[in-house]
Amino acid sequence: MHNPTQKCGAQQLFATNMRRIRVEKKLTQENVAEAADLHPNYISSVERGQRNISICNIARIADALGVSMGDLVARPEDKA
Repeated sequence: MHNPTQKCGAQQLFATNMRRIRVEKKLTQENVAEAADLHPNYISSVERGQRNISICNIARIADALGVSMGDLVARPEDKA
């Protein structure tokens, strides 16, 4: 049986991609939070894979990073 406190693979993938894209674009978590109209602590917890976020917030973060929503959930092998 699935343990609800365990992190979902998709959550971790999103978190990893979000951090990688943010760092590549030389943005701080605060920059992303401001552009997405979200709290910096929220952005930090998303990057740590601690939040199962809504589609609306995924769209806001994608817009803030200047990428598609798909870029945030793409597996590394899909990017090759």
